[in-house]
Amino acid sequence: MNPKSVLISGAGIAGPTLAFWLKAAGLQPTLVERAPTLRSSGYVVDFWGLGYEIAERMGLASEINRIGYHMRELRIVDGRGERVTGFGTSVFHELTGGRFVTLGRGDLSRLLFKKIKGTTDVLFGDEIVGLEEDANGVRVQFKHADERQFDLVIGADGLHSKVRELIFGPENSFEKQLGYLVAAFEVRGYRPRDEDVYVIYSQPGRMLGRFALHGDRTLFLFVFTETERFSPIADLSALDLYFDRVSQIKMDCWSRGRVALLGDAAFCVSLMAGQGSALAMIAAYVLAGELAKAKGNHDQAFGKYQDVLRTFISSKQRGAEHFANAFAPTTRWGLFFRNLVIRTLTIPGLARLTFGRDITDTMVLPEYHWSALASALLTRADEVIE
Repeated sequence: MNPKSVLISGAGIAGPTLAFWLKAAGLQPTLVERAPTLRSSGYVVDFWGLGYEIAERMGLASEINRIGYHMRELRIVDGRGERVTGFGTSVFHELTGGRFVTLGRGDLSRLLFKKIKGTTDVLFGDEIVGLEEDANGVRVQFKHADERQFDLVIGADGLHSKVRELIFGPENSFEKQLGYLVAAFEVRGYRPRDEDVYVIYSQPGRMLGRFALHGDRTLFLFVFTETERFSPIADLSALDLYFDRVSQIKMDCWSRGRVALLGDAAFCVSLMAGQGSALAMIAAYVLAGELAKAKGNHDQAFGKYQDVLRTFISSKQRGAEHFANAFAPTTRWGLFFRNLVIRTLTIPGLARLTFGRDITDTMVLPEYHWSALASALLTRADEVIE
């Protein structure tokens, strides 16, 4: 297969993963990222299943486990901070064969980016503002850089994708709001610290969670119904803030012509699903593999990419919708019922039955022939990232 130039918009999770596997397939990726540097803040993600398997194939598993967290409990507390209910999380490790870890989304992004550093051209502090396809490729207009032409363009630029807007139309045509807003930030020196424990406090329509991070940092996560008014807590001296709607993206088709969408840009399952980063990596692996398999026939590759993943992604989106109400029940009865359900999870075997279907990925990863995965790249994939 002759190398093809592929522009990837977004250097979060999906973009660098795709760039890695495109290089393995013999294509030449270029990344463009609107932010001036990699984003280091955000929230933590639970990482398991096929996403973990992709990380293993990229040689990242040991490093992910080293910098990640091994959660041991989810604890519900009252207004005085006293335990109301909760459950141990050993069942997650049992269901995944020990391949379950919690880590900062920014940390995962950094590890993925290091796998492509020096092998992929990257444009930081720039963004796509125009796309025009012709018989030879896609002419791309950037906000700052000169116009360039690429064979393919992939939008891996998140829930509020600019590439999706340029090619498919406004966001509200594809966004399904789940009725919640979310805010997340980190602070230093907060006490008390409960290592490897999710601590959650809820009122009707609102949930506050905290999680102790490395380096004497604490992550706070607010989830609240969209009808609530949010008042920032200024005296916490927040280091950075993530704030957004809790939404899903649902599209009939993830590609048009020489442009395709990836990760949250194509099928955001929402923050409630807890598996968005893993799904982005799975999709990146499949998209690159199908391009390799199709020997550059992008129409065939894009179609197969969607066929392989559609049912799997749809099931994850349905699960996220069902799970959303458990984060911030809107009534006191809803909170009581949620806590009652959590108490029952201490019954032997019930937690396994409750979470088994959502934790276990039933899809089998396709196998591809990575013709350009040279020995040097294989060696790098086995190295420990410093």
